[in-house]
Amino acid sequence: MIEKIKNFLKEAKLELKKVIYPTREEVIGSTRVVIIAVLAVVIFLGLVDLCLSKLVGLVIK
Repeated sequence: MIEKIKNFLKEAKLELKKVIYPTREEVIGSTRVVIIAVLAVVIFLGLVDLCLSKLVGLVIK
C-alpha cells in the first residue's frame, strides 16, 4: 500500500513538471475576454427580458 502511494506521488510530481503556466499577459488577456463576453451576454439577456416583459404587458392589457 505504501509503495502505491509513493508511486502515485512520484507520478503526480512528474505530471506537474509538464504543466505550462500562463504568463501574466496571457492571464490579463483572458480575463478581458471573459469580462467582455459576460457583459455582452448581460446586455443581450437584459434586452430580451425587457422585450418579453413589454410583450407580456401588452398581451395582459
